[in-house]
Amino acid sequence: MTDATTPAPVPGEPPRADCVADAAGGITFDIAVVDTAEPALVLRRRGGTGGPADEARLPLTPAGAGHLRAVLPSTMELPEGRWDVYLGERAVEPGIRDLRSLVDRIPDEEGPVAVRIPYPTADGRLAVRSWVRGPHAEAGDLSFGEGACTVEGTLYGAGLGPGAVAEARLGERVHRVPTAGEKGAFVFTLPYEPLAEDRPADGELLWELWLRPDADAEPVRVSRILDDVWDRKSVFVYPAHQAEGYRAAPCYTTDNTLCVRVTA
Repeated sequence: MTDATTPAPVPGEPPRADCVADAAGGITFDIAVVDTAEPALVLRRRGGTGGPADEARLPLTPAGAGHLRAVLPSTMELPEGRWDVYLGERAVEPGIRDLRSLVDRIPDEEGPVAVRIPYPTADGRLAVRSWVRGPHAEAGDLSFGEGACTVEGTLYGAGLGPGAVAEARLGERVHRVPTAGEKGAFVFTLPYEPLAEDRPADGELLWELWLRPDADAEPVRVSRILDDVWDRKSVFVYPAHQAEGYRAAPCYTTDNTLCVRVTA
């Protein structure tokens, strides 16, 4: 990406930023501005309390051709959440986003998995989606049999041991199935029928999927975050199984976590 990728804005228009994300978790912002006295690009966590942990300030440096540059280094902590991007009090609009290095990313085995994806919000502003997971269960391919789905994936930061299970959770209700795999891989098959028991006459049940690496380990949420898709909910739609009295299908949430939706 060159400094001239996004043309200089017209005076009075919101600032606009091109972004390049790298595989390590860093992001470079090139901001097209007419003039500004702001010393930093500011990221503010949506829904935060406004404390120091909910704001990240990135120093601005000249980048030529009417652009300023800010860098979010991969080593900088950015707690999990959605971060809106500002220049002073002005919201920044998205320009070109280069996310190619995030596709098929393989994270470092040491430390937690940290993912940052710049994305356009529904109202046309620039934001960054941040995940910090350790350990992390990355969902991969899903396949379907009669009345069940099979989930394959990769576990980072832990290994499968004796008593490894996958868990479908709904409030205090937990349904467990055995999990197999080796060298970081995992696979489990989840039947839908037990999830449809005690279902309401109308409405839906949304079962969260978790992986417990061994009998004594804490459960890990099954998600898919290691690519360039910041919101899988409307993008990945899976075939539904229909049985007497219910319909069931896997789905992703807006946080890219994997669930099974059961409807009457």
